[in-house]
Amino acid sequence: MSDVEKNRLVAWDREMRAVHTRLREILELVRASLDASELPPRELLLYCHGFCVALSRHHIAEDAELFPVLSARHPELGDTIRKLQQDHGMIAHLIADLEHAVAMAGSPEQLALHVEGIGAIMESHFRFEERQLLEILETLEVDQPIARVLGEF
Repeated sequence: MSDVEKNRLVAWDREMRAVHTRLREILELVRASLDASELPPRELLLYCHGFCVALSRHHIAEDAELFPVLSARHPELGDTIRKLQQDHGMIAHLIADLEHAVAMAGSPEQLALHVEGIGAIMESHFRFEERQLLEILETLEVDQPIARVLGEF
């Protein structure tokens, strides 16, 4: 079976849930690292940076790969996709603020405020996305690798 044929068998709804679960887990690691005040700043930087990269890659992949396919096959999702892309932009702005706070050696408390803001918007975004897209994703066929469609991290 070719890679393209394997990708047609992908349960995209399950893959999206799995990606969201992994991102939630990474966020919890970041929160735990911020709560562990004995961690050196460099480790805090790594946890925060890793989370930011993972979440950004997921959203960039959706914008570049998944949403165009959904838009073409389900034009009725136009408003939903625009809202999801707007969320991606807002989250990208919040991530940039967190990265700036990390670069400026913000205290764990300051970083935690940024992380909590991202976490709140991220969770709202994921729940909306899952409510709106999971049923459609159950039957979606995309001829791209999972990492390309939903982000690699």
